[in-house]
Amino acid sequence: MNAKVKMVDDVAVLTVKGNLMGGSETDSCHMKVKELLEEKTKKIVADLSHVKWVNSKGLGMLMACLTSSKNSGGVFKICGASEKVNSLLMITKLITIFECFDTVDEAVASFRE
Repeated sequence: MNAKVKMVDDVAVLTVKGNLMGGSETDSCHMKVKELLEEKTKKIVADLSHVKWVNSKGLGMLMACLTSSKNSGGVFKICGASEKVNSLLMITKLITIFECFDTVDEAVASFRE
């Protein structure tokens, strides 16, 4: 798994590739979010369109990113979740906690509303 950050206006888009299955790679994703928050970037979108699967540790990392963002006065949204990942979010009821969008453009635009 790897994650890259691209700025779209004042929104950081964190593109995640691979599987979110725990370990140092998942931790590095959360660390990137923390770094963005320390740099005063308060609007973050995690693009999951290149993620095939998420396990409980991956869900925990997404929750940690959301919690870190909220605690820093920021907003963390997700987009591009595959059908498998989306169904996992629904089963766990996390779909009610995250703001989810189909595309990066929709997620970024939601900050302007």
